[in-house]
Amino acid sequence: MNMKPDLKKIFVLSTAMLSFISFWRAAAIVLCDFGSSAYYAGGIAARAFGPAFPYFILAVMLFAGLMLMVYIESSSLFTRGGVYVVVRETMGKAMAKFSVSALVFDYLLTGPISSVSAGLYLSALLNLILPKINPNFHIPDRLLAVLFSLAVIFYFWRENIKGVRESSDNNVRIILFVAFTALILFTWSGYTLYLRGFEWPAFRFEFSKEALGWTEKIDWLKPVGLFGILIAFGHSILALSGLETIAQVYREIEDPKIKNLKKTVILVFSFSLVFTGFLTLMSALIIPYEKIIGSYSDNLLSGLAMELAGPYGARIALKFLVVASAVLILIGAVNTSFVGANGILNRVAEDGILNDWFRSLHPKYGTTYRIITSVAVLQALIVILSGGDVFLLGEAYAFGVLWSLSFNVSSIIALRFKKTQEEREWIFPLNFSWGKYKVPVGLFAVFIILLSVSLTNLLTKKIATVSGIAFTLLLYLLFTYSEKRNEKKIRLIDEDKGFDEKINLKGEDDAAKIAAAFNKPNRILLPVRNPNNLFHLRSALEKVDDSVTDIVVLYVKVQKGLESSGDTAVISEDEKEVFKQIILMAEKYGKTVTPVVLYSNDPFYTIVSFALALKADEIIMGVSGSVGAEIQLEKIAIFWGMLKPQDYSKGIKVKVVWELRTLTYELS
Repeated sequence: MNMKPDLKKIFVLSTAMLSFISFWRAAAIVLCDFGSSAYYAGGIAARAFGPAFPYFILAVMLFAGLMLMVYIESSSLFTRGGVYVVVRETMGKAMAKFSVSALVFDYLLTGPISSVSAGLYLSALLNLILPKINPNFHIPDRLLAVLFSLAVIFYFWRENIKGVRESSDNNVRIILFVAFTALILFTWSGYTLYLRGFEWPAFRFEFSKEALGWTEKIDWLKPVGLFGILIAFGHSILALSGLETIAQVYREIEDPKIKNLKKTVILVFSFSLVFTGFLTLMSALIIPYEKIIGSYSDNLLSGLAMELAGPYGARIALKFLVVASAVLILIGAVNTSFVGANGILNRVAEDGILNDWFRSLHPKYGTTYRIITSVAVLQALIVILSGGDVFLLGEAYAFGVLWSLSFNVSSIIALRFKKTQEEREWIFPLNFSWGKYKVPVGLFAVFIILLSVSLTNLLTKKIATVSGIAFTLLLYLLFTYSEKRNEKKIRLIDEDKGFDEKINLKGEDDAAKIAAAFNKPNRILLPVRNPNNLFHLRSALEKVDDSVTDIVVLYVKVQKGLESSGDTAVISEDEKEVFKQIILMAEKYGKTVTPVVLYSNDPFYTIVSFALALKADEIIMGVSGSVGAEIQLEKIAIFWGMLKPQDYSKGIKVKVVWELRTLTYELS
C-alpha cells in the first residue's frame, strides 16, 4: 500500500546571502567611509607636511577614481571577489593571506579613526557652548572621544549582527543628510570667497618630525622633489580608505550587477571628489594655515563653518549642522569597517583558512556574528590604546590599504595574461593589443604609483610600519594555523574549486505561515533536486523581474520519517551542494531568491501543496532524468486535481525547462 502523501517540517534558508541591494544603497555603504575622510584627512595631512595639503587630498580623490575602475574589472571576473580572491588566483594562498591580513588591519583602524574623529567634533562643539552656561565647565576632548567611540562601536556591532540590509538603511539616511549639509557648506564657502577674494595655498612642504619617520636620520634621503611628493601623497592616502568595501558589497548588488556597479562607482567618485577634495581645498582657501594646525586640525570642516562670512549666530547654527553631519557620517564609517572586515574574513573562511567556529551563523539573523564580535572587540581595544589621539591613529593608518591595493592591482595585471579567454564586461582603459593579449598600460601606471607610495610609507610612517607588519604577521600565522588544522577540508574545497557556504535553516511547522511572508504581485516556485540540473533556475533568473516577483526555490527532502529535531535540520553534503549552487547563481544574477526545504514522502504532492499555499503564478521545473517531462506534468496535474480547493479560482502555469526545449501546461 502506498503511504499517504504528507508534509512534515519546513525550513527556510536564511544565510543572508540571497537578498540584494540597489546601487544607491551600495554607494551609501562605501560613501560612509569615503566621504567621512573629509572631516579628518585634511587636518592630519596639514600637520604632517604643511600648506600644500589640499592639493594632495584632491590628488588622492582623483586617484581613487582610477582605483574604483580597477574594482569594476576585478568584479567582472569574480562575483565573490576582493583582494583575497584576486591575489589567490594569481599568486597563491600564501600571498593572498598576507594581502588580506594587511587589509583587515586597515578595516580595524577605519572604525577607531572615524569614531574618535566624530567624538572630537562633538567635544569641540560642546566646549564652545557649555562654558556659556557654566564658565568652569570643560570636557576633556580625548576622554569624550574615547567614550563616544566605544558607544558607537557597540551600536554598529549590534546593527551588523542584524545584517547588511538593515545597516544600509542607516547609511542611506546618513548620506542624504550629509549631502544636504555639504550643499550649504559648499554654497556658503563660495559666497565667502566671492566677498573676500582668495590666494591659492602655497605649494610648500613643512614636514613634521613624525611625518619624516626614519628618513629624518638618513642624510641622503631629502624630502624634496619627487621623494617629497611621494611622502606627502603617502600622508594623504588615508583619504583612500573604503575601496575594498565595494568588492565586498558587489555580491550584494542587484541585477544588472556590472551596470549597477558602474553607477555605484560614479556616485562614490563624484561625491568624494566634491565633498572631500573640494571642501578641503575651500578650507585651505578660507582658513589661515596657522589656524588650521593650531585650532582646527581635529575638526577642519567645523572650523570652516566658523570662518565663513556672515553673522556669528548663523555660523554657530551651521557649526551645529556640520558637527551633526560629521558625527553621522563618521559613525557610518564604523559600520563600513564592520561590513568590510566581515566580508573579507568570510571570503578567507570559505577556503577553510579560518576556523569554522568564527563562521557560525546567528540563529535569528543568519549573520557571522562571531567575526563581527571579534572586529568590535579589536576596534574597542585600539580606541582605548590610542587615548583618542586622531593624529596617532592617522599615522598608523594606510599600511593595509596601500599594500592590499598593490597586491590587487598586480594580480589584475597578471590575470590579463593568465586568463586571456575570460569574458570581461569592462576593462581598465589604456591598453594595446599584442597577439591574444591586451597589455594593460593603464594598470601598470597605477601599480607603479601604488608601489612607490607603499615603499615610501614604510620609511616615513613608523607607527604604521611597526604595527601594520606586526598585526599582518600575527593574522597570517593565525590563518596558517587554521589552514593546517583544516587540511582535509581545504583539499576537498580545492578539488571542488568552490566554497564552503554556511547554511542556516529556520524551522516552521505550517506552510501557510511561510507562504504568508511572500507579498509581491507575482510568485514563481522552482523545485530543485540536482545541483547539475539547474538550467531552469538560471533561465528564470535571467528573465524574471524580482522587484515584482517572489522567487521561491523549493527543495523537497523525501523521507519516511522526520530527520530533524526542534529547529535544526540534518543537511547532507549533497544537499549542501544544491544550496551552494543556488547561492552562487543568485549572486551572479543579483536577484533575491528564497530557498525553502520541506520534508515529505512525496515530492509532487509537496510541490502542488506548497504552490497552492503560496498562491503561485508559475511552477518551473527542470526535466527529470528518471521519469521525463511528460510524467512530471502528469503527476503535477493529478495532485492539482486532488488538492485544489473548490473555491480556489486562480490558475497556474507549469513549465518543464531544459536546454533545448520547454514544455508548458496550464492548470485551472
